Amino acid sequence: MTDIDLEQREPFPVDNDDGKQSHAKEDLPDGRRKLGCCEKFQQTISRWMLPEDARSTYLERANCCPPPIFIIVISVVELAMFIYYAVWKPQKQWVTLEEGIWNSRLTYRPEYRQEAWRFISYMFVHAGVEHIVGNLIMQLILGIPLEMVHKGFEVGMVYLAGVLAGSLASSIFDPLSALVGASGGVYALIGGYFMNAVVNFREMIPVLGVFRILAIVIIVGVDFGFAFYRRFATDEEGMKVSFVAHFGGIVAGMTIGYVFFSDYNKKLLKDPRFWICIVGYAVFFLFAVLFNIFISPAS
Repeated sequence: MTDIDLEQREPFPVDNDDGKQSHAKEDLPDGRRKLGCCEKFQQTISRWMLPEDARSTYLERANCCPPPIFIIVISVVELAMFIYYAVWKPQKQWVTLEEGIWNSRLTYRPEYRQEAWRFISYMFVHAGVEHIVGNLIMQLILGIPLEMVHKGFEVGMVYLAGVLAGSLASSIFDPLSALVGASGGVYALIGGYFMNAVVNFREMIPVLGVFRILAIVIIVGVDFGFAFYRRFATDEEGMKVSFVAHFGGIVAGMTIGYVFFSDYNKKLLKDPRFWICIVGYAVFFLFAVLFNIFISPAS
């Protein structure tokens, strides 16, 4: 038998110069590589979240691992706290706000505003099934794609800025009302995404842009209506919950959130809008602190 040069035989896939196996790729008829499920999902995310000039950079770096940890963890904690108060506390919290959650050390109450953690911790407790379900659906649907593009630090900063802005705004404009729920954080994400969709309307697929803007307006309108009803139309004595956190959160999102979400692949510290928003937020924070110390009508 004649010996055959082993180098002329290729019974197994071999590595090319780029480190990828020659038989590992599945090419389409036009020469393009067939995309996997994760890559298809990333392309969809890029169309929904980024203007056209930033998509290629995102797709080059995109990776489904690690998953969007911040928004998932915060949602799990909020759901766990809701179940704890609904199951283990003597109340009707499945339906409405009752004694167990009202007396929680996490709930923001104006008479206990010297306990500073309440300005943040109120996001972990919710007043009823519709409240927790609405917030979780919105923050997961919007927060997961945002975190996949902008990562957990940026999304976390915007979310917490909205939570704090919501409680501070409530303490100023509705100083005698309590506060529960993560609506401030959710509305910060909505506000940031809304401004990004409006400013980059022509670059983010106009037809989808119209749908996104209309969907946000409808959802926000319905939620605001429910919040107004809970605040002014219910007759539960001593159980009034402020709606002002929605306004505080959405303003934080339309300022700080917009800067974070529109500066993809750019240096925030070199963007003057970033410093304008930071200074504005700091001034608001200082005014709210002084108001609560010296002016607030709450006892």
